[in-house]
Amino acid sequence: MGPQLADPGGCLQRLYSRFPGGWPGAVLLLLRVTVGVTLITQGAAYLPELSKISDWTVCLLALGGGLGLLLGILTRVFGAIAVAGYIGLTFQWLPAPSYNFFHENPLSYDVILMAVVCMLLGPGAFSLDGHFFGRRKIVIPQSSAQASEHISHPGLPPERPRKQ
Repeated sequence: MGPQLADPGGCLQRLYSRFPGGWPGAVLLLLRVTVGVTLITQGAAYLPELSKISDWTVCLLALGGGLGLLLGILTRVFGAIAVAGYIGLTFQWLPAPSYNFFHENPLSYDVILMAVVCMLLGPGAFSLDGHFFGRRKIVIPQSSAQASEHISHPGLPPERPRKQ
């Protein structure tokens, strides 16, 4: 019988990407930073006008989602929050501050699309997700009993496996 898989359904593989490094990882970092900074700036626009609970909620979601994308932690979750927030602000379903980037601005559709791409592609290697959940090299040391059986002595021919 073969080895048992820890995640036979592949749920973790779908939640965390393969964490690409190099140029693809740098592009994902740039994309996350762009969307995160835009969301943090929009959330900061709410700060002077916090009077209702809905303003507090939108402000905290915007600041938290932007910070999560900026750092690259739980990128798919915060990407989904960013997509919902951007759509709500663009179509005025959420209460907007007096200075709203997304009201009647055609570029808001680009930001929504970038947030969707962040959500679907995942964080990349240059993120906290990549640091905590990224690729690992696992080295399994040999036990001392196994190691002594496979050590060949200088000047002697290597041992052949014994038949039992």
